Amino acid sequence: MTAVRILCVMGSGETAPTMAPVHRELIERVGGDGARAVLLDTPFGFQENADELVAKAQEHFQRSIGHPLELASLRRVETSSEVEREAAYSRIHDADYIFSGPGSPSYTLRQWRETEIPGLLRQKLERGGCVTLASAAAITLGVVSLPVYEIYKVGEPVHWLEGLDLLSTAGIRAALITHWDNAEGGTHDTRFCYMGEGRLTQLESLLPDGAAVLGVDEHTALIVDLGAGRVEVRGRGRAVVRRHGAETSLPAGTEVSLAELQAMLAGTTAGASGTPAGIAAERLEQPPEPSAREEPFLALLGERGDEFDRARDRRDVEGMVAAILAVESTLAEWSTETFSGDERERGRSLLRRMVTRLGELATEGAVDPRERVAPLVEAILALRRQFRAERRFEDADRLRDLLTGCGIEVRDGRQGEGSGWELSGMAAAG
Repeated sequence: MTAVRILCVMGSGETAPTMAPVHRELIERVGGDGARAVLLDTPFGFQENADELVAKAQEHFQRSIGHPLELASLRRVETSSEVEREAAYSRIHDADYIFSGPGSPSYTLRQWRETEIPGLLRQKLERGGCVTLASAAAITLGVVSLPVYEIYKVGEPVHWLEGLDLLSTAGIRAALITHWDNAEGGTHDTRFCYMGEGRLTQLESLLPDGAAVLGVDEHTALIVDLGAGRVEVRGRGRAVVRRHGAETSLPAGTEVSLAELQAMLAGTTAGASGTPAGIAAERLEQPPEPSAREEPFLALLGERGDEFDRARDRRDVEGMVAAILAVESTLAEWSTETFSGDERERGRSLLRRMVTRLGELATEGAVDPRERVAPLVEAILALRRQFRAERRFEDADRLRDLLTGCGIEVRDGRQGEGSGWELSGMAAAG
């Protein structure tokens, strides 16, 4: 049995490159190459593409993490056989690393509640192993759980569901909310897992006595080492403790003791060591505007697109090809991520645009036409300057007319200045 006891919560990005280093490190801590990692597929078990999601998760672990991921499958309890249920329980029991992620929190709770799974997860946290839950699966960990789709999509009044309360193994009494900094709404507030400030305020008023809210940003991991009594935030965002509208932010890179996190959630002092330096609670007197934060995947595509455009402006074919290959690599690296919008199609659209523009440049010719004709034009202009110096203006005008007929516009400067020239549109294109 593994000695370490770790609970890891991922706000999102569980199969994206952003969280791969976290998976890799945690697997190393529970046994490395010899560790047995399993995927619990219940949260998305109701989806028609469940098999595809399993395959993507296993591909991500094999390719990006370098570790196999077994399947502990329990998609729908009422239609599963006793043999299937026992097989899933056995794999969870024997695993060193348990992973579960996107889907529906309320569906997950309905399926797990009357099974052995909550007990097996608690046992793993108490006796040894690592439980990594992300997105929907992570929301079930709290004393109460958020029915995201029922409120956001169906329009039910705000309410909590009874949670699995597995956070109590860490001495934490809280509701856990992933996708804390979600910005998909654009013009409307979808932070706090699509609840927005107004609904979150209502939800806070419905919390059980003594409970707070623990939030985790997207592409961010909150790692609770139960054995060592340490808490760490990794990734690109932050974890947030929220009590009655006041937030304490724990940005990526923060390391505190578990006792300090418990004190923040309970609203008491942090003990002799005090609140960690650089961490400050901020009272939210009014809802802040939702941020215009861009998803990491789209931000990467934007950078590659800018690199391509700069290379195109320089007529740098090698640079353009490098940017195209970088986009292709980005699409491959993020191929196992479960996007909620049209991110994947936007990536393919960018790639098509790049290839089309590279083809246009090939048709035009990558070398600037001005560079090709410059030696000849400059020689003719030098001869024209000589004619003008000799006051042979008629000959000088004939040379200018000759250049104009070839699509080259001559621009004479003031006396004592040289003549400039530009290619006309037709000459530049051909």
